[in-house]
Amino acid sequence: MSKKVSITLDDEILHFVDQRSNNRSSFINRILWEEKKRIFLEDLANAYEEQANDLKFQEEIAAWDTTVGDGLDA
Repeated sequence: MSKKVSITLDDEILHFVDQRSNNRSSFINRILWEEKKRIFLEDLANAYEEQANDLKFQEEIAAWDTTVGDGLDA
């Protein structure tokens, strides 16, 4: 779903957009999707790092890993 919005761009930014695309909306959408993806991946990496440094969480995972394989036939 798309919404039509009105935004104000600096002259220099508008010139930049116009030099790179003949469709302003498409260009701006693509740039914003790329930025959204970059931020998501950065947040995900930070969450993985935080998880890896959480000793209590790591101990719990290790306990579950042992429990899952305990007494089960392959």
